[in-house]
Amino acid sequence: MRSVYDAIKALVTLRPQAITANANGISVDTQGYNSAAVILEVGAVSGTNPTLDVKLQESADGSTWADISGATFAQVTAANNSQILRVEGLGTSRKRYIRAVATVGGTSPSFNTACEVLLGRAYKEPVN
Repeated sequence: MRSVYDAIKALVTLRPQAITANANGISVDTQGYNSAAVILEVGAVSGTNPTLDVKLQESADGSTWADISGATFAQVTAANNSQILRVEGLGTSRKRYIRAVATVGGTSPSFNTACEVLLGRAYKEPVN
């Protein structure tokens, strides 16, 4: 019996944590998949005029990174924010690795944040 568990692989690029400074996410290897959904979750927010900007980057080797055009979450300034981005063309027009990059602003900003990558449309299933 096939289920969603057999069709997607969930990985973390930004581990759940209080982000108080700029952060580069963990590299996610997308080999073997055609599509990804990247989910940004923000809980508590503190500081004076805090801002959080998160974008996605790609790399062929996991070392040299470039921004993915149009793959930027809306700026976060308040608590309890959930957003999702779709990344297509994995294995064809996209490079092998992706990651999230967080940039914080404001005075003493803190964002309880996590960013997950759901890989789907695998070349071979089940994936787990």
